[in-house]
Amino acid sequence: MSSLLAGKTVVVSGVGAGLGHQVAAAVVRDGGNAVLGARTEANLAKSASDIDPDGAHTAYRATDITDERQCAALAELAVERFGRIDAVVHVAAWDSYFGGIEDADFTTWQSVIDVNLLGSLRMTRACLPALKGCGGSVVFIGTQSSVAAPSQVRQAAYAASKGALTSAMYSLARELGPYRIRVNTVLPGWMWGPPVQAYVQFTAHTEGAEEADVLKRLTDRMALPDLATDGDVADAAVFLASDRARSITGQSLLVNAGELMR
Repeated sequence: MSSLLAGKTVVVSGVGAGLGHQVAAAVVRDGGNAVLGARTEANLAKSASDIDPDGAHTAYRATDITDERQCAALAELAVERFGRIDAVVHVAAWDSYFGGIEDADFTTWQSVIDVNLLGSLRMTRACLPALKGCGGSVVFIGTQSSVAAPSQVRQAAYAASKGALTSAMYSLARELGPYRIRVNTVLPGWMWGPPVQAYVQFTAHTEGAEEADVLKRLTDRMALPDLATDGDVADAAVFLASDRARSITGQSLLVNAGELMR
């Protein structure tokens, strides 16, 4: 077990089968305590059991980040159980609404923004009192789509909401810097995990193609010959949550196998 996060407590929102689980697992692997939040308690229980069978380094509470009281309750759980909050990693997101401007349902756009932008900010504010005491870290999970739209799918609402979150990051980094709280964003590209696996399977089925051929279309776009995985993105988030990133704030880190370089 690594000691990168030894003695530290990290709140992780949006813990399901994919990236949120990988972030929480990486926190515990690296010596920290992970406090898990998501809307579905059964997913939280399974994730916590898989990561930390004896329950010594995890706690969880069903949390909808569109509800300020539930955000506050998750932050309170972290302090009650482990005495502190050193970092919060925001994985919770609405990423399943597709389309562009011509077919946009702006009522749904407002809901996407309420989760992806305002939900992350609500959860951040709930953790602030504890973070101020530790000089902690806030890590937003954004998306490469907010800076370069993919050609394979249209997710304009998701990209716009995550782009707004990245813009908010700059203001938060300046506002919270005097408390020694760092604020950064990880921008995944095509990330091998449950959503992209489902995309490859669906596309192959629809086209009557081999899954390996669909995957190759994606990997051919990368400088490296493999997609980044959700575990790779989790490792980047944990690095930014750790003291090894103590002088890094207001930054966006692309984790994308070199598809887009900036």
